[in-house]
Amino acid sequence: MVLEGPAFITDGDTITVRKTQVRLYGIDAPELDHPYGRKAKWAMVRLCKGHRIRAEIIEEDVYGRTVAKCFLPDGRDLSAELVKQGLAIDWPKFSGGKYSYLEVEGVRKKLWLADARQKGRMHVWEQFEARKKC
Repeated sequence: MVLEGPAFITDGDTITVRKTQVRLYGIDAPELDHPYGRKAKWAMVRLCKGHRIRAEIIEEDVYGRTVAKCFLPDGRDLSAELVKQGLAIDWPKFSGGKYSYLEVEGVRKKLWLADARQKGRMHVWEQFEARKKC
């Protein structure tokens, strides 16, 4: 099944097309209340603004969400675009590693450490900073 239309952006990896909430295939972006979450959402807004999005539905996940490969009118894959910008990571469990080659160097560590710092796990952040100084 395919949905086409303007997208309402929920967060960096979730959009709504034609009243259907769609989880982008194969990636994971930070939640809105996590570091980089708002940046990921606004990157998606900029990509989708004024465009009709094509969502090719793949499956329904274990949480009942519709999962789809989503494309801009020029054929660009929204998942790939977010990964290239360093605002999402490849999720190989679901993508088979399709987007891993697009990941910005160090992005997994950056997103994970920022999240740990926000959650008060400063010891993790301090260990990382100490290693950088060596």
